[in-house]
Amino acid sequence: MVMIAIFSILSRNFVGWATLTTIINAIPDLTIVSVGMTLILILGGIDLSVGSVLALAGSVFAVLMLDYHWPIWASTMAAVFTGTICGLINGTISVGFRIPSFIVTLGMLEMARGAAYQITNSETKYIGTSIEWISQPISGWMVSPAFLGALFLVLGGEALLRYTVLGRIAVAIGTNVETVKMSGIRVFPYSLSLFGICGGLCGIAAIIQTSRLSTADPNAGTGLELSAIAACVIGGTSLRGGKGSVIGTFLGVLIVSVLQSGLAQLGVPDAAKRMITGCVIIVAVVADSIRSWRRG
Repeated sequence: MVMIAIFSILSRNFVGWATLTTIINAIPDLTIVSVGMTLILILGGIDLSVGSVLALAGSVFAVLMLDYHWPIWASTMAAVFTGTICGLINGTISVGFRIPSFIVTLGMLEMARGAAYQITNSETKYIGTSIEWISQPISGWMVSPAFLGALFLVLGGEALLRYTVLGRIAVAIGTNVETVKMSGIRVFPYSLSLFGICGGLCGIAAIIQTSRLSTADPNAGTGLELSAIAACVIGGTSLRGGKGSVIGTFLGVLIVSVLQSGLAQLGVPDAAKRMITGCVIIVAVVADSIRSWRRG
């Protein structure tokens, strides 16, 4: 609320239906990626490859539609499958070989980005208006099907964490993985499932972003991992694992989006916007450390 008040003072046009409509219909892809990031952070890991995996999945979608004339539904399934496979590779190597996930996903970041360049010949693929309806506001409404779908996935992610065995074990793994192992629970399949879900969500986000821009760009998603991590941390998810909420992450996405939209309306240069976003991440991490220190 403080941020909205500040931007409303600095920019007369900030508070209004036009700004609100723009923000809520521009956040579905970040929201969906952030849901997956929340699951990985709660697990005690991190996924730095989400932006590149999104670019690869979007490139697969566009190439199959344009070059091989696949129908939209089949291309969509292929994009989600591509993202899921990338996530499963991350999980298999990270958990199976006990390698820190930031190292593994850093490698996937480069691999997926390179693959996106390779299959598109480093060209932006223009798809056209056939899928624009996904990100366009529904007639008579201010929200798009993409936003409604993202909201459904937020609620589904929260339900997974709170009410399923997978979610409860994920929290336990992030809290103390050795205790989980001593309880006789196999960590690998649960962790692998969450990495796969995160990758699949990147594939879904790729379709939504492609529909919003009407293009698939191999450069898409650059820096998206930072925005997703910022949204998660601002929303209360701990970088130490074992603590977080998908609903909180959604609120974090709104905060990040309001910040970026307000800075854009004020004409702040992109370099300055990135510096400010980085400062917000640092402040959120420091606040999380202070909370953990006080509880400890």
